[in-house]
Amino acid sequence: MGTSAHAGRGYTSLDISELQLLIDGDWVSGQGDQLTSVNPSRHGEKIASGAAAVFDDLNRAALAARASQRDWNQLPMHERGAVLARAATGLEDHAEALGLELSREEGKTLAEAKAEVLRAAQVLRYFATEGDRPAGEHFSSPRLGERILVTRKPLGVVGIITPFNFPIAIPAWKIAPALIYGNTVVWKPASTVPLLAMRFAQALETAGLPAGVLNLIVGPGVLGTSLVQHPEVDALSFTGSSEVGRSLAAQAAVRGIPMQAEMGGKNAAVVLHDADLELAAQQVLWGAFRSTGQKCTATSRLILADGIADAFLEALTCKLSNWTVGDPLDPETHMGPVINEAAQRSIEAGINAAAAAGAVPAAGTHLENPHHATAGFFVAPTVLELPAGEKASTNVAWKNELFGPVLAVRRAGTKEEAFALAGETEFGLSAAVFTRNLKSALEAVDTIDVGILHINSESAGSDPHVPFGGSKKSGLGPKEQGSAAKDFYSHTTTVYLRG
Repeated sequence: MGTSAHAGRGYTSLDISELQLLIDGDWVSGQGDQLTSVNPSRHGEKIASGAAAVFDDLNRAALAARASQRDWNQLPMHERGAVLARAATGLEDHAEALGLELSREEGKTLAEAKAEVLRAAQVLRYFATEGDRPAGEHFSSPRLGERILVTRKPLGVVGIITPFNFPIAIPAWKIAPALIYGNTVVWKPASTVPLLAMRFAQALETAGLPAGVLNLIVGPGVLGTSLVQHPEVDALSFTGSSEVGRSLAAQAAVRGIPMQAEMGGKNAAVVLHDADLELAAQQVLWGAFRSTGQKCTATSRLILADGIADAFLEALTCKLSNWTVGDPLDPETHMGPVINEAAQRSIEAGINAAAAAGAVPAAGTHLENPHHATAGFFVAPTVLELPAGEKASTNVAWKNELFGPVLAVRRAGTKEEAFALAGETEFGLSAAVFTRNLKSALEAVDTIDVGILHINSESAGSDPHVPFGGSKKSGLGPKEQGSAAKDFYSHTTTVYLRG
């Protein structure tokens, strides 16, 4: 097993219009239909295009991953970590260029795009040092002359499916732990962001990742089903919609392979009567509308204590009046487009359905320039207050994950009612609570069932050294990032050792 013949190639060596697959160390064209990546802020601007993968391409990738797995795992973990560290440096050195490409392909602002590239580098660096952390456990034995060791082994070949909304950060926090624990990877990114997937694969390839260890397959959603069903795939890590995640999980269960899934979220921010309203308004604004609300951890529900509701909405409206929607490459822009026309139509349909069921605008703004309404897939930030009563619980803005810049608001008479409303969802990914009272904060920790809880900060955001993932129907299997990643990407072997 040697390094790829293309390992020294730089980030701009592939023509921006040419999409390719990475299979067994070679960049090759797919055998399927034409796939085109477009700029969501400019309808006519093509970012990249090329032939999509088909099952035969996936099959070759899976076989390559299997053939390379043993040699990759036999490298010392420090050597595997050195590859990740070099890839992190590559991302850092090219953060400006990669951020520009990310912004053009996915639509988030240039500042957010560059920050995402640097976050991917941070994730790679965290896992690059895994060789310096404990590798197992040692237990005493009840028998004379024996020791009990608990060691870890890789799963083998891991299939990875990633979404469009963080086209380089989410792949980093899945692929980095998969690789450091000795697995090889077949990766299917969202077909809307193939260029950034290629760039991330190039970063690892340029860093010296051996051929076949990471294989990139770009193609339609049906390839995800083929991936989980492939006999050479030993496990699957997925981030995406709940519907797709549950379908894949059922198929993984039939095959008897482990699956890790981060799925939907309908995250609440609770603002209690004693909160710092200026802080809360700013954090809710960022949580709801950064990345155009296209985050699984975005704030999409807002629960306000009766006594401060009007003052809070006034503060939020004031901030929204200065919130600029437009070209994500413009440094003055706060929010870009949604990913494509289908997303735009779905979000707008959700807003209309919510209004038809009684929701009324509580605050909002209009697109900065009417030209954007026809030139790109823009949706104005929307704040909808739901009427009091039982119908509010079934309103689509409250119940469904619209995955866009839409915030549904309800009022609560008591702290207990506010916390109950926060839990009024099948999802349990993230939540935020704003209060100056330590007792209330601790009650929130005990009461609100989510995987991630923020006190006095926005519901979005995560760090690579701590677990990420949800409760209830937001997550399946071990959580991601930090030491939790080890629980999915490796399994234990208990060794009874006698001399």
